[in-house]
Amino acid sequence: MNYQIIKDEALLREFIDWLPELKPHEIYYVSLFARNKYLPDKSVLKADKAQLKRFTSTKANLFDKIKQLECAFGAYKQKELPIPQEALALYINPNPRDMELATKNTLVKFAQLITQDYTGYNPHQEVLSELQKSCSRKVYFDLDFDTLEMDAVLTEVKKFLNFDCVKVLKTRGGFHLLVELTKLEKKYEKTWYKNITVLQGCDIKGDNLIPVVGCTQGGFIPYFISV
Repeated sequence: MNYQIIKDEALLREFIDWLPELKPHEIYYVSLFARNKYLPDKSVLKADKAQLKRFTSTKANLFDKIKQLECAFGAYKQKELPIPQEALALYINPNPRDMELATKNTLVKFAQLITQDYTGYNPHQEVLSELQKSCSRKVYFDLDFDTLEMDAVLTEVKKFLNFDCVKVLKTRGGFHLLVELTKLEKKYEKTWYKNITVLQGCDIKGDNLIPVVGCTQGGFIPYFISV
């Protein structure tokens, strides 16, 4: 038996098509987590969020790279105990990461590290951390709403921007609003942020990881909603 990451292949392929096309210096950053909050027994994992695997990918290779995460059950462990399937959740940053900027920042980081005694750092992980932080273009501004009162929130949001610039992502515990900044009408540019981020349930905002559409999120399959 293998772990199942891809839950709906058609939804995943549509999601990959939706992602921005990459420029030569850009890449996507993806991370597989085990989340304790998705388990009935909260004692199984020692922390709420354990990162199991992270990698970068082009659009062309993304589906296959996600498929490669579907290894034999028990290959993901914490304290020698197999990670349950229902704890798994796959995330991606929909904004491309800048490999050139990450390389420069990594060189600075390495220069700092090698002037000190070795502390257990892993060069490969240091590079991935810099890639995660190095946003190339803010195509989407992500607003994470930790509430199930979606209709009420969307009614309010529509007062503060042109809604054709918004993509709604339904998740296990709420929803994300992905604002495509280039489509934002000029009359809203100076006011939309402060009006929307104060709405009840708006938890995390900015250049964030989001659940991957069509893949597992604690037994739930994230999907885009047409509204």
